Amino acid sequence: MRFSKFFIVFSLSSLFQPIAFAQDGTQSIERITTTASRFAIDDDIKALAISSVSQNTLEQIGATHIEKALQTIAGANIQHGNGQEYLPALRSPVFTGSGACGAILTLEDGIPLRASGFCNVNELFEAHMEMAERIEVLKGPGSVLYGANAVHGVINVITDNPTYGGRFAALDVGSYGYTRGKLQLGQDLGQQGFGVNISLTRDGGYRDDEGVDQEKVNLQHRYETSTITVRSGITYTNLNQETAGYIEGFESYKDRDLAKQNANPKAFRDNRALRAWSNVLWQYDEATDIAITPYVRDQKMTFLKHFLPGQPLEKNAQRSVGVNTLLQHTLTTNWRVQLGLDAEFTQGDMWQYQGNPTSGSAFLQATIPQGKHYDYRVDASQFAPFAALQYRSTRWQLDFGARYEHLEYDYQNHMLAGRTKEDGSTCAMGGCRYSRPASGQTTFSELSPKLAISYQVNGDLIAYTNIAKGYRAPQTSELYQLQRAQQIADLDSETLNSIEMGVKGAYNDIQFTLAGYVMNKDNVIYRDSDFFNVSQGQSKHRGLELELSYTLTDDWRLETAISNALHTYEHEQISGEQNIKGNIMDTAPRWVANSRINWQASDALMISLQWHHMDNYFTDAENQHSYEGHDVFALRANWQLSEQWQATMRIENLFDERYAERADYTTFSGDRYFPGKPRTALVTLRYQWQ
Repeated sequence: MRFSKFFIVFSLSSLFQPIAFAQDGTQSIERITTTASRFAIDDDIKALAISSVSQNTLEQIGATHIEKALQTIAGANIQHGNGQEYLPALRSPVFTGSGACGAILTLEDGIPLRASGFCNVNELFEAHMEMAERIEVLKGPGSVLYGANAVHGVINVITDNPTYGGRFAALDVGSYGYTRGKLQLGQDLGQQGFGVNISLTRDGGYRDDEGVDQEKVNLQHRYETSTITVRSGITYTNLNQETAGYIEGFESYKDRDLAKQNANPKAFRDNRALRAWSNVLWQYDEATDIAITPYVRDQKMTFLKHFLPGQPLEKNAQRSVGVNTLLQHTLTTNWRVQLGLDAEFTQGDMWQYQGNPTSGSAFLQATIPQGKHYDYRVDASQFAPFAALQYRSTRWQLDFGARYEHLEYDYQNHMLAGRTKEDGSTCAMGGCRYSRPASGQTTFSELSPKLAISYQVNGDLIAYTNIAKGYRAPQTSELYQLQRAQQIADLDSETLNSIEMGVKGAYNDIQFTLAGYVMNKDNVIYRDSDFFNVSQGQSKHRGLELELSYTLTDDWRLETAISNALHTYEHEQISGEQNIKGNIMDTAPRWVANSRINWQASDALMISLQWHHMDNYFTDAENQHSYEGHDVFALRANWQLSEQWQATMRIENLFDERYAERADYTTFSGDRYFPGKPRTALVTLRYQWQ
């Protein structure tokens, strides 16, 4: 594991030094979040594993992709693909293939980026991360506020609020033609305010024929009285991306010439997304608070599936209207109740077309026809009532709740049903690859209970236990984009039972969260050897996570996030002529660690050195192929040039490591990789005014 043993021993020994607790509670940490409860609260009173990437950290990192920001979260492992694409992991292996999305709920300002059943694995590129106030990460299925898709956790991007008068402009200039401009204009009029956040990104890319053009605009308005606060927002994002795919060959990422190549120069992804919402917080009386958030969503995407034989074109779209509600009432000094109802209606469309004949083997040419493969619409309706009861004394807090969720799909197939070409003729060599089920309706209902207990040991330490169930309904792509002889996908909802124990608090100069968990997942959806979508999988997930901030001296501070996890297959499945039960899941490194040492060199200058460690991991379910892992360093410096001017310099991949952002293996291509960038530099100049 190269440097990792020293790193882990140093970090853990720092935590368990025999240092006495402060008696006055002055070292207690306070982290205000909104993800744990739809009101701003101190999350440390909650029996939840919730982490936050602050605005200061986001500015210091200057992340060009959300993967860089989430490296600071223990248990998160976002693998950057190309451009704005990625594959996610949160207390899980990196999700790939069937089931790659739907296990992690992604939000912006508390609003899901996509509707239930219509997820996209890359959907966080629609969040305005570039202008975020913070990013909150809820790990595990920890709250009744989130149902479908919050199986392994929630990632919530909280946009900066300019309605109190924020005004700044910033310009990023970096290697390989990277430029990004950011602008915030806000006006505070007292009882109300308005503002706008804008970011424009242009990235020429390191590899051949790749690049990103992206624009994001976020408009906000605030109105408040003594009892009511209304915050409204509109976010519009537009992405035009020229995509570079995998490079193939064992350890090909170590060859700089091969790493730059792009075997799919025509690959692209165009995406447009619009969301509008209004969050109403009403203090009805001294004992009752009400939150109501109506929203609308409109999204369209077109991209070339360069990773499939025949390279078909896909167009998808969705339009949604929904509302989230919450009533919170204090019954007595010790008891509080929460009641709510979330509802949403969505229309989603999907169309896949192949413009050219398939190249390759005779079998591929015969079974993958030119023309239209899928064309359907799904109307989805969802409603979810929930209730929670909380007891709190001087030291104890008990939270018990449950959420019931009902989701109905009305699927309308606009083509001939079955395994045929567009005109109804059959394919040779056994039949066409793509199969379309007949129109119909499907419903899913789930009840998810939650139980959480926390105990305040003293003013600086809280211990907690959290027992929860998470679930996700099958996605529309899993139900209606079938292959081979499958005519209907009889799938159940994936469910996950989780138990977590942890401690969080302050220990003199140390602030920390230490958590351990065990999760068992049932009805995991995957594609079997007959290319049928089935929900017969089982997996087990257990891990230990540490997030720590250690003030070494007045000028030096260590921040670290470490996770050790074991994710295994628990069901009988023959793959590559072997049973994978008990195998470690592919793309599931045991150790992932991120550490930053910050030096306040002067009042105006801070220098930070970051070390990101990725352990080795298997790249196939049979555990026959693997990636060796990597250690990548970054150096950053922030100068406060004057009251208005600030400059930031960042050097990523400081020692020019040859590594892979993502490694994978398939029987068709062998080892394949998304290569990491060589050493790159980025300079930011920021001007702020009143």
